Amino acid sequence: MESPTLKVVITKRQHQNQFFDEMLTESLSLRMMQISAGSFLMGSPSDERDRSDSESPQHQVQVETFFLGKYPVTQAQWRFVAALSQVDRPIEADPSSFKGDDRPVENVSWHDATEFCARLSQHTGRFYRLPTEAEWEYACRAGTTTPFHFGETIATELANYRGTDNESLGWSGSYGQGDKGEYRSETTPVDQFGIANDFGLCDMHGSVWEWCEDHWHKNYKGAPADGSAWLDEGAEENATRVMRGGSWSSDPRNCRSASRDYGGAGVRGSDVGFRVVCFAPRTLQPSAL
Repeated sequence: MESPTLKVVITKRQHQNQFFDEMLTESLSLRMMQISAGSFLMGSPSDERDRSDSESPQHQVQVETFFLGKYPVTQAQWRFVAALSQVDRPIEADPSSFKGDDRPVENVSWHDATEFCARLSQHTGRFYRLPTEAEWEYACRAGTTTPFHFGETIATELANYRGTDNESLGWSGSYGQGDKGEYRSETTPVDQFGIANDFGLCDMHGSVWEWCEDHWHKNYKGAPADGSAWLDEGAEENATRVMRGGSWSSDPRNCRSASRDYGGAGVRGSDVGFRVVCFAPRTLQPSAL
């Protein structure tokens, strides 16, 4: 007899977070949410469904306060920054396969993303970079220990991922006792779902894979405990880098908070984007979520 599926019940509540808007033009901004300092257990427990050995061993990490983009970088934001003066390398003005100002930019390599950060830093006078892997997971979890920041399972009413089975690859469209759903086969506008975690971040599960600063390591043995990037001295330019969060083309297990993937720093794909980190601005505003 098949196990019963869990019906998704969406409960919305008000929550206050601090943020600032980096104004790019009078009508275009980059909202940066404050991620308060704290510690968390990084990785997945041995009994988490569909976990990978790369998510072990679980280890305590202390993270300092930082700011992270509320959404993945959008195509409108990308175009503005791509038009700024080059810092290290050229980047394409309109690389995305799925067009839309409010859709996440994709088809960007790790090198492209770091050039975006360099140009944005030069333009604003504030230092922007990619998140470290520890910062990304800490921000995604927002104090939770469940596979997803909204609970034990995921639904296509909450996130953009492949909610249908893929028999050729043996992928299931459901996670645990959750329902199967739809497969949109493309990106969606940021915050289409109106769901934010307790840090005020949207689209942390699915949408696009997000580049992190770190080099890829097959597990967490020897990983730093201070939230810093885990970098290999002397690594070649296109060495593999970490990606997080899953994407529109991912099965639900790859959208978990602890899930990890990687790609060469020069790799581009229509399911790969990023969001950015910076540190404290002069003034902050409260945000009701």
